[in-house]
Amino acid sequence: MKLATLKDGTRDGKLVVVSKDLTRYCAADNIAPTLQHALDNWDAVAPRLEALYTDVEHEAVPTERFHEREAHSPLPRAYQWADGSAYINHVELVRKARGAEVPESFYHDPLMYQGGSDGFLAPRDDIPLKDTKWGCDMEGEIAVVTDDVPMGVSSDEAASHIKLVMLVNDVSLRGLIPGELAKGFGFFQSKPASAFSPVAVTPDELGDAWKGSVIHLPLMVDYNGKPFGRANAGVDATFSLADLVAHAAKTRDLGAGTIIGSGTVSNQGPDGDPGKPVAEGGLGYSCIAEIRMIETIAEGEAKTRFMAPGDTVRVEMKDAEGHSIFGAIEQKVVEA
Repeated sequence: MKLATLKDGTRDGKLVVVSKDLTRYCAADNIAPTLQHALDNWDAVAPRLEALYTDVEHEAVPTERFHEREAHSPLPRAYQWADGSAYINHVELVRKARGAEVPESFYHDPLMYQGGSDGFLAPRDDIPLKDTKWGCDMEGEIAVVTDDVPMGVSSDEAASHIKLVMLVNDVSLRGLIPGELAKGFGFFQSKPASAFSPVAVTPDELGDAWKGSVIHLPLMVDYNGKPFGRANAGVDATFSLADLVAHAAKTRDLGAGTIIGSGTVSNQGPDGDPGKPVAEGGLGYSCIAEIRMIETIAEGEAKTRFMAPGDTVRVEMKDAEGHSIFGAIEQKVVEA
C-alpha cells in the first residue's frame, strides 16, 4: 500500500491512503490520525489500512485528487532519523575529496550518524541556505521506516521490522563537514533538515524490485532540470537496509517510526572506476560532491559548484513500466 501525510495546518498532518498511480487519495484518519500513530499500532492498524487501499484501488470508496505539492514528508517529524553508508563507493569518493583514507573496517561495519528529526522539509519545500560558502549539496537516498525493533536483532530479523520505504534528499553542507568531523563528534550543523518523498510504500508494493532489503531500480536525480544521476540502488550496495537497521539496533531498541537511510546511492563505473556523468553516457552521481571528486582527479580541480539560491533538485524512482513509485522530491534552494 501507499501512504502519505497531507498538510492540514497541524504539526503532524493527516494520514491518507494513496492510489497505486498516485492520482487519488482517501483520508485514513478514522483508522489512524497520523502515520506515527499507525506505526505505534502497526499490527492492529495495518490490515485496516490495507483494506482501505484495496477499496481505493477498486474505487469502492470516495476519493479526492492527490496533489504531491500538498503532501508533507510522510513523517513530518520522527523520534529518530539515522543515516548509514550502504554504498561504499560514495564513501570512498567523498573521503578522497577530503584527503582521508577509507579504513578497512568500513567494508564490514557501516558508518552511521544520527540526524535531526524534530522537523523535516516537505518534498516540495524550498531548501533555505544562509551562506553559499557552506557548500550546499543534495544527496539522493533510500530510507526505510521501522516498527519497534528490539536491541540485538540480526539482519534477517531486522528485515521483518521494515514497514515502509521512501526516498530522501539528505541535504548536506559540505563546507562545514571537515571542521565538524575534526572535532571528533560528527555531523551536526552540516546536516540541516532533510526531505522525504511524498509517498511511503510497503515493501511488497515494490514487487520483484525489493530483494534482500535493497531496491533494484535506478534512482533518478535531476539538477536544474537536467539528468544528473541514474545510479541503480540495487548495484554496489555493500550493506542492505536491513543490515543498517540491525547496526542501529546493536546497543539499543529502536522505537516505532525510526527512519534509517541508505546513504547516497552510488555506482562504480563498468571497470570499477568512479564512472561518468550522465551527459557522457554514464550513470552519473546522486550528489555534487562525487562529480567534484571526479573532476579533481581528472582535471586537477573541481569545476561543478555546490548549490546556490535558484538551483533546483528532483529525486524520483520509477518502476519497470515507467510509473513513479513514491512521487517526486522537488526542491529549490532559496536565501534563508
